[in-house]
Amino acid sequence: MGQKDGFLQYDRELPESRPPKKRIEDFKEIYQPFPEVKTKNQAARCMDCGVPFCHSGCPLGNIIPEFNDAVYRENWEEATEILASTNNFPEFTGRICPAPCEASCVLGINKPAVAIEHIEKTIAEKAFELGYVKVTPPEKRTEKRVAVIGSGPAGLAAADQLNKAGHWVTVYERDDRVGGLLRYGIPDFKLEKWVVERRITLMEEEGVRFKTNAEVGKNINPQMLKDDFDAIVICTGSTVPRNLPIPGSDLKGIHFAMEFLKQQNKEVSGDEVADKISAKGKNVVVIGGGDTGSDCIGTSHRQHAASVLQLELMPQPPENRGALDPWPLWPMTLRTSSSHEEGGERRWGVLTKEFIGDEKGLTHIKLVDIEWVNQGGRQSMQEIQGTEREVPCELALLAIGFVHPEGNLLESFGIEKTKAGTVAGNGYQTSVNNIFAAGDARRGQSLVVWAISEGREAAREVDKFLMGSTELPSKNDSFFSVAG
Repeated sequence: MGQKDGFLQYDRELPESRPPKKRIEDFKEIYQPFPEVKTKNQAARCMDCGVPFCHSGCPLGNIIPEFNDAVYRENWEEATEILASTNNFPEFTGRICPAPCEASCVLGINKPAVAIEHIEKTIAEKAFELGYVKVTPPEKRTEKRVAVIGSGPAGLAAADQLNKAGHWVTVYERDDRVGGLLRYGIPDFKLEKWVVERRITLMEEEGVRFKTNAEVGKNINPQMLKDDFDAIVICTGSTVPRNLPIPGSDLKGIHFAMEFLKQQNKEVSGDEVADKISAKGKNVVVIGGGDTGSDCIGTSHRQHAASVLQLELMPQPPENRGALDPWPLWPMTLRTSSSHEEGGERRWGVLTKEFIGDEKGLTHIKLVDIEWVNQGGRQSMQEIQGTEREVPCELALLAIGFVHPEGNLLESFGIEKTKAGTVAGNGYQTSVNNIFAAGDARRGQSLVVWAISEGREAAREVDKFLMGSTELPSKNDSFFSVAG
């Protein structure tokens, strides 16, 4: 342990963000530089708990107290080794993870939690700065060939781990650039794309092959993959968006969130976008209160929308934990993102009843307030009489989640699906012997950190399938190392 009374000496402190009025003029990351000594002080707040709940709260099993101690001692090489042992891409999770580790931090019982996510990002960037991240191709090749379908966080993690095991890995991506959700689903103000490109370049230099504009089932023959590869890993994500089938849903001006975000990301990357969905000068309504909805708000601000309104069906969450989500569970509390700080309105307990428009497209949206009541042990919603109204809206963005992966790919391989439409199977192995799945395609819509964890665990199973045993680490290994 570093400073035994650090949690008493220092308050939680994070990098300041650029002023909202300035940062909405560009798509750069919003945070200002943070003095290294302050990061050291944040690491000093770690309490060296007897049972580090932060560790089990992390889907990757990151060994958090140990890397905090290394940062406090300013041993960046040791901190890098500890973090890299469980997390392939800390430069991603250190920027975009909601930090379930911090929700489980023991200090968080009665004080603000240790700034674990910021510390993780700092370790990652110091590792690149100081040259600790090096091109390290495997010393030996097994001559086994593995195809990974999808280059999002799960696909990249699986590919990276399988390459480390010595297999020849080819990643197939249907879009024109590698990265999946990281590339086209997350705005640059949260994750600039040079961060993704830096990692992709490193993986290529280590031997991973990437094929873009390669959609399996269209211009890539599934049978060819079966014939040419010893194993296949499906990491396509859960990409079928949940729809809102109400009157007027066919009007021009209603779009799924990912259509909107992808176009803007492509434009930021320098592409010309035809028929761009633009919020400029429009009254924008974002339907859905999650992270994707928040990303739509921030993007709408940067496109200079006339107004932005976010709607959430559920009631407004409390500001503090309750009886149903005590520490160390994930707190179901009110969260305010950087996009919310930039403006707009938020409304909870609101049902969207109808889209209204004319021959030119959407003009208004009909809303009604609702309340949730307990009926026979189940929560159901009831409209509140007298609250129905119409609000101006020329652009509606549906950010109400994703239901399952696209079925054509799974059907082309003859893979069984669950009732929910996700990949069925025994763990990470599908109903087809040499085909595996990881990430949202297997578990349903989830977090980037869970996708990376899934990719790592699936890689273990693939390696074991190909070689009879595996030396790739499991997140359970790090649990045991701490417990022991």
